[in-house]
Amino acid sequence: MLCNNSWAAEETADPSISKQKSIQFIPKVVLVALEKNQLPLSAISIAVSEIPKNQQLKTPAPLPMHELVNWRSEIAMNPASTMKILTTLTALDVLGPNYRWRTLVYSDGFIRNNILKGNIYLQGTGDPKLTPESLAKLIKNLRDLGIQKIDGNLIFDRSAYDPALLDSNLIDGEALRSYNVQPDPLLYAFRTLSFQLSANKGAQTTEISYTPELARLKIINQLNLQAGACEDWRKELNLDISPDSPPAKTGALPADWQATFSGSFPHACQNVLYNVVAFDPNTFLTLGLTAAWQLAGGEWLKPPQGKSGLVPSAFNPIVQYEGTKLVDAIFDINKYSNNVMARQLFLTLALDQMGKPATVMKSEKVIQGWLQRQGMQFPELVLENGSGLSRIEAISAKHMNDLLIAARSLPNGELFFKSLPMAGNDGTMRNRLLNTIRGWLHLKLRPEIRVKTGSLVDVKAIAGYVLSKSGKLYAVSSFINHPNAYRGQEAHDQLLTWLAEDGPDPKAAR
Repeated sequence: MLCNNSWAAEETADPSISKQKSIQFIPKVVLVALEKNQLPLSAISIAVSEIPKNQQLKTPAPLPMHELVNWRSEIAMNPASTMKILTTLTALDVLGPNYRWRTLVYSDGFIRNNILKGNIYLQGTGDPKLTPESLAKLIKNLRDLGIQKIDGNLIFDRSAYDPALLDSNLIDGEALRSYNVQPDPLLYAFRTLSFQLSANKGAQTTEISYTPELARLKIINQLNLQAGACEDWRKELNLDISPDSPPAKTGALPADWQATFSGSFPHACQNVLYNVVAFDPNTFLTLGLTAAWQLAGGEWLKPPQGKSGLVPSAFNPIVQYEGTKLVDAIFDINKYSNNVMARQLFLTLALDQMGKPATVMKSEKVIQGWLQRQGMQFPELVLENGSGLSRIEAISAKHMNDLLIAARSLPNGELFFKSLPMAGNDGTMRNRLLNTIRGWLHLKLRPEIRVKTGSLVDVKAIAGYVLSKSGKLYAVSSFINHPNAYRGQEAHDQLLTWLAEDGPDPKAAR
């Protein structure tokens, strides 16, 4: 029912429940947006709490007097990518912002006359951002040992993770999409080949480049330019990546590969990206490392083969590369909602705290232990991979808000705050609420909205902070689970705007 034309209210029949706990509210502007987009009240949960200035909470549970909006907030919901808040906040507190992932290099050979005669072993710990730039630094360290040529093969040690994780199920069966890349202790460049395509109308051809550099990969361009706008450019484009010739030995990697583009490409297209996961982990890393060594001026005496294996226990690393800093990874994860990085971080909690092999169960135990130390119990919590790219992960809006409130009293709470996308500025919120934000430019104290977003088929979610016109700080979490959830952005934007305008306390907005 509607109360005073301002709220939706739902009352329980249990008289033993206090009035404050028995009435749940939704702001009218949100109600209107829900109705307009055909979303029933049963599809949404909302929790809003005011965080008092300079308040250091000994326990992260929100004080009842500061619960400003509560609609089905204790119901377990699918939070989509907002689940990354739990993973990143736990990691910041448990591992610390300066934690770094290590990639170790071993060899079973010897160096003579600047030639390494023997195999290279690469052992990973799950660096979520082992990029071409990272690999170049690792190889420089290897070259600094005086190695100019390598006469041997590559062996990849992925023992940091339980092998079952490398073959885990996909959320939608789209194995070639970057967001579905599986966790990997030696995850190079997200195992994603990124092609850049541009029409060259003068030459009547399509220019194609790609990253990262892979050895022995040739591009075959059979694309024809066609008239038309650059809207559905993938529709007439075909890509086939296959060996140029079968391998010489059974079980060996093919020596050469070719990426064949065929079909047509619109002449209006410039610098479009075509990302594809086309190689298995060993092949991708073998081709990438081979190319990186050659780019650094090194030489292989023969094309190396790459295979999985274990570093013998008696070996000592010849190179130890200190990779991504945790705080940098968290900024990428939260601002750009990087699923594979979140999954790597989730497993790092297990690896660091409980030893290898990392498993989902170990990571869950670490997170549950952290929650208990913070005085929080989330009986409805379901974790599958810590990224929110899941159909079964669940948490309530109330408990998500508890996390947000707890973060403000943690040592690295400000780093966490800044890692969230800022509306109208960066990340997944860069293009949200632009017109509203323009209307605040004249204000001395401008509202600030930092919110982690989440989206899946049938799921729309937000969780984060709103600094209002009057300087009040609100924690807000809202999940929509419904077939029409894709239409839920307006309701969430209305909720965020309402808070920025001091909706819970109209007097403060004056």
